Amino acid sequence: MDEALNRKLDDYIKNMPSLSITLSKVLEICNNPQTSPADLNHVISLDPVLVGRVLKLINSAYYGLEQHVTSLVRAIIMLGINTVKNLALSSAVTGQFNPKEAQGFDCEGYWRHSLCVGVAAKLIARKRGVDPRLLEEYFTAGLLHDIGKIPLNGVLPGDYLLAIKDADLKGLSLFRTETENLGTNHNEVGERVLKFWRIEGALRDAVIHHHNCAEYEGDHKDLLYSVAAANHFASFMKIGFSGDCHPEKVDAVVWETLGLNWETLENIKPIVDNEIEKAQIFLKL
Repeated sequence: MDEALNRKLDDYIKNMPSLSITLSKVLEICNNPQTSPADLNHVISLDPVLVGRVLKLINSAYYGLEQHVTSLVRAIIMLGINTVKNLALSSAVTGQFNPKEAQGFDCEGYWRHSLCVGVAAKLIARKRGVDPRLLEEYFTAGLLHDIGKIPLNGVLPGDYLLAIKDADLKGLSLFRTETENLGTNHNEVGERVLKFWRIEGALRDAVIHHHNCAEYEGDHKDLLYSVAAANHFASFMKIGFSGDCHPEKVDAVVWETLGLNWETLENIKPIVDNEIEKAQIFLKL
């Protein structure tokens, strides 16, 4: 990668507007299996914006509670630690796009695509009998899988739009034209974002490898393959739009390992549509 572009991407990532100390601490605490609601309360209580979002979520029509909840620790207990983590991540991710930088990039389409991948990955995992305690991680991985497109669009808005158009005109995947035109791609840039956010493990692997599953030899194939299948589903069904008119085929090993076929994915579409509408509450708060 060009050294000047390297520096610009690093500078952009370091200054992504919603990356706060609070988010880093929330992720650190939530990744500790010994975490309690009281631990999370201590961190979130120092961030009035996140406090407001947590309380707004628990008191929203989505939960339909008869009594208004005003206690932060009670809200955390009722929502669950994973939901609060997803809310913090969603708050960070949705604050990244600067409309002035977007140019021809479809921000709303990007978010709907990301939500679809998160929802579909979680449904695929649930259908396959994955431990319910792990399902939220599948949603988060899907939500974050294309996070590398944000710095690329922010640093190279004109060039990135040309890469999107080039992919469409040539019938190629955006991942391929990013690499050819820009000398890097959203997987590589996504890795830089997660490194700066100190996110490791399965989430990191899903971001880095969702376009090259066959080469992956790590410990998180189930989550990675679920995200790859969900990403293909979202693109093929045209739910949202992340700039990819001609996505690459998913490696056969993904379908074989997950025990899925296209008919199975088609059958979950009504559920996905419904879940996307509910999941959008994270973006509207």
